[in-house]
Amino acid sequence: MAEKRLLPQASPIVGEIEVPGDKSISHRAVIFGSLAKGQTKIRHFLDGEDCLRTIDAFRELGVDIERDGETILINSDGPSSFKEPKNPLYFGNSGTTARLLIGLFAGLPLFTTISGDASLSGRPMDRVILPLSKMNAKIYGRENARLLPLAIVGQDLKAIEYKLPVKSAQVKSALLLAGLFAEGETKITELTQTRNHTETMLEAFGVNLHVEGNTIRMEGKQNLKATDVYVPGDISSAAFFLAGAAAKQNSSLLLKNVGLNPTRTGIVDVLIKMGADLEISHQQKVGGEVFGDILIKSAPLSGIEISGDIIPRLIDEIPIIALLATQAEGRTIIKDAEELRVKETDRIAAVVELLTTLGANIKATDDGMIIEGKTPLTGGKISAYHDHRMAMMGAIASLFSDEEIIIDDVSSIAISYPRFFDDLKIVTSNE
Repeated sequence: MAEKRLLPQASPIVGEIEVPGDKSISHRAVIFGSLAKGQTKIRHFLDGEDCLRTIDAFRELGVDIERDGETILINSDGPSSFKEPKNPLYFGNSGTTARLLIGLFAGLPLFTTISGDASLSGRPMDRVILPLSKMNAKIYGRENARLLPLAIVGQDLKAIEYKLPVKSAQVKSALLLAGLFAEGETKITELTQTRNHTETMLEAFGVNLHVEGNTIRMEGKQNLKATDVYVPGDISSAAFFLAGAAAKQNSSLLLKNVGLNPTRTGIVDVLIKMGADLEISHQQKVGGEVFGDILIKSAPLSGIEISGDIIPRLIDEIPIIALLATQAEGRTIIKDAEELRVKETDRIAAVVELLTTLGANIKATDDGMIIEGKTPLTGGKISAYHDHRMAMMGAIASLFSDEEIIIDDVSSIAISYPRFFDDLKIVTSNE
């Protein structure tokens, strides 16, 4: 347990930082680089625990992967060279690794077993298993393969047409990975477009697919070609500093090289709608991914309603948005976010309990929460629920608290932002 004590912070957020590489893109770069024949170089890779689990999995399959800090070099002969892993693969807390690789392993001629920590072992996998079973996948596990650990017996897969019943990029990505090895055309239709890093990166690695509206079509049996990948800064990590600077008086913060993929920029739209002083510059596009610099300055904020199609574009940012709402004038309503119930923890319940402990006026609903602002925070001891985003949200709350905040365990932050507290110190020291 790594307890953290945070004193009330009078200083504004000032300066310039570059947040770590995008977690979603880092995972996918390792997966596709391992599937591609040749050498793939990944720059600005997120060397957090979750992404390292993905690297470990492919090393167990026999892929040559070298890591030098934020640079990854993958030399692969493609999936035909993969070896059956001798040991069960352990994915820790990484839901992305688990769900995406279940899709991949379903179509490889290998036997694999996968497991995770207590949190991951309680997260539902049936949302992936059910459509994969329609493709002829053979997957076995607890509660009819709803929960880890799982055993996967690779099969010859058949392509399917599938309408996603949940708004989940992980499910979509798992089916696309399975579809690479399936006979025929895989067709996936989403309720609402979710983050599209998988589609973008498949094209960068030479795969031919077609996206029309919320429908993706892809022929199976395509080979990937090695390419170099630059991973932009993770907007989900940047969101903590964006929210802090938006609400903390006299703040002015520049965040460099942040990913601006339109399927991920819901947090930017929400900040602007709440009244934030935000400016984007130096936009560029590499490998299909857009990134640029974000300058944010403090401004008076107002409560808003957040619902509908924007929710998948900011699902991971809702904890920090809830904190931001406590510092905005008026009521903020968050709806259509039931997906939060099956994250690292039940994030609706966790956010409400954490912020209530700190003195916020917030209540849970079935699919979101209602926050009344503006409310001074009073400090106290809070649980991070072994959830990196909850831990970072608790730390940013110290900027608005009158008293000390004690977070029971901040070790989970290493999953996505290992140097978080170093960067927080940089922008609040004002030296």
